[in-house]
Amino acid sequence: MSVLMTTRLRGLPLSETDFDDLYDLTRDERVLAAFGAEPGTAAEDAREAHEFLDRKLAHWRQHGFGIWMFRDHDGAFVGRCGIHHWTLDGSEEVELGYIVRPELWRSGYATEMGAAVVAHAFSALRLPALVGFTRPDNLPSRRVLEKLAFEYERTFVSHGEESVLYRRNNAERRQERSS
Repeated sequence: MSVLMTTRLRGLPLSETDFDDLYDLTRDERVLAAFGAEPGTAAEDAREAHEFLDRKLAHWRQHGFGIWMFRDHDGAFVGRCGIHHWTLDGSEEVELGYIVRPELWRSGYATEMGAAVVAHAFSALRLPALVGFTRPDNLPSRRVLEKLAFEYERTFVSHGEESVLYRRNNAERRQERSS
């Protein structure tokens, strides 16, 4: 099990016991607005949250990585951050994603969690590259990607929604191949 530690946080791989925190996070209207999503009924949201949890746990089993749930040193839930396989225009990518509890926005937690996950992805997992995407108007999320040294690549449309794609290549892998 890969535990990710930062100055202020401890990240543990997603587990069945994380359902309540995931569910609360996805029901928050501020989080939904950041993703351009509309709230559903509690029953729909609970079903979707269970399906999401099942998919992400299966991803961990299949690939050995996924979402980490980050808590502060007192054990309070801060947010989630992780990487997962994602297909864009027929090309397989590994995407970085993060969500912080809205009352903790602008505290540097997304960047802190993202830095820990990116470091793990590049050093321990030796992935060649990561992508991240968000809505064009989600400037805070774009800024997090930029702070994590992701570079804007292009705009794309998925499921009828415009998004911006960022990429970061693993410099260590590039150096190894050139040696």
